[in-house]
Amino acid sequence: MRTNHLMIFFLVVTATISFPGNAQNSSLSSWPQWRGPMLTGAAQKGNPPVEFGETKNLKWKLELPGKGHSTPVVWGDKIIVTTAVPTSEKAPVDSANMPKAGPMPVNRTDFIHEFKVLLIDRKDGRVIWDKSVARQKPAEGTHEFGSWASNSPCTDGEHIYAYFGSRGLFCLDFKGNIVWQKVFGQMDKKMNFGEGESPALYKDRLFIQWDHEGESFITALDKKTGNEIWRVKREEKTSWATPLVVDVNGKPQVITVATNQVRSYDYQTGEVIWTSSGMTANAIPCPVYANGILYVMSGFRGNALQAIDLAAAKGDISASPAILWRYNQDTPYTPSPVLMDGRLYFMRANNGFLTCLDALTGKVNYSNQKTEGISQLFSSPVGVGDRLYIVSKNRALVIKAGDTFQILASVPLDDDFIASPVIVDDELLLRGFQYLYCFAEKK
Repeated sequence: MRTNHLMIFFLVVTATISFPGNAQNSSLSSWPQWRGPMLTGAAQKGNPPVEFGETKNLKWKLELPGKGHSTPVVWGDKIIVTTAVPTSEKAPVDSANMPKAGPMPVNRTDFIHEFKVLLIDRKDGRVIWDKSVARQKPAEGTHEFGSWASNSPCTDGEHIYAYFGSRGLFCLDFKGNIVWQKVFGQMDKKMNFGEGESPALYKDRLFIQWDHEGESFITALDKKTGNEIWRVKREEKTSWATPLVVDVNGKPQVITVATNQVRSYDYQTGEVIWTSSGMTANAIPCPVYANGILYVMSGFRGNALQAIDLAAAKGDISASPAILWRYNQDTPYTPSPVLMDGRLYFMRANNGFLTCLDALTGKVNYSNQKTEGISQLFSSPVGVGDRLYIVSKNRALVIKAGDTFQILASVPLDDDFIASPVIVDDELLLRGFQYLYCFAEKK
């Protein structure tokens, strides 16, 4: 680990609390994008139960159609879920659009799927409406743990933005009407591992990071019309990272994480503001940001974590003091980190070992702490107050937040989880392979 002590001292005495993305929409009753109201994996407030299960503090449980690993989003008393539902109708193979098969086992299908958006009442789990936005056979395969609905939606409270990758981006109103749609083409993901990156919503724009084995790009869209505002070609292969938009001295930047480079783009024009050395291959974890510092990481066949002072980042910062510290061990492959109360929490690779660092200095509070009953992990942890929530195969864990590691609860459940938990008010929402759960303390 390398630390720029002088710069950290400057940040300590000058930093003010600042949040990225739609922090202006970070009300107590919303989880508008897949990493939450502050895009850090943390809720600002709330008190979901520590003890819960199939027969304890279960407010309701809804069986979901089809298969999807996208994380739900919430606005007020409405929950938005996306899924891919197979039909019994076969379709002819379109060899022209079939991506090259890799040597790893992949899931393919000969059947047409309906790509659906569901609006669910948070009070009782009732499905308000169920809208099919596309009907086609996926040309691509998925990882054995993947799905054809792994891209999480987002919302600004007026419209729903449901993204299905190669099927396109769909804007719906809260009555289920499609307002506009935008198709970008057919992705060719490495090893046919499938798609999963999510759109980033900031003010009046949506951002799509389209990294694959073909021609990669990032694009900014007008959220009202779907019209493309700018598009920039990227020298990158496959990644699954979702962009992050942050305000730096009054000027928004669009941050992207990938194998070759970490890049920042000008929100208005798409011009590159700064770059840094890239992450490991197969970059997936979403960057997080608070108090002037950006954190980027990945962990496939290697480890990379950089803490970047955005006010000092210009040009190529790979060897500059703008990188405050590095921590190149025990970083996550699939799960994104949680940034909460001055601490950075992340899992090692795709397993159940948790590390907690001081976010300002990189000091290790604890590392490689084994989480009980979890051996394989694809969801991302979330946090609120004094606790973290982690879900995996047939299990949810509640971990004490802070400088010391402690498991508060280990909860067996009748479902498997790849979607990340959601915390809204005093409720915990878990989207499994079969069910959507809502847990809350019985009053």
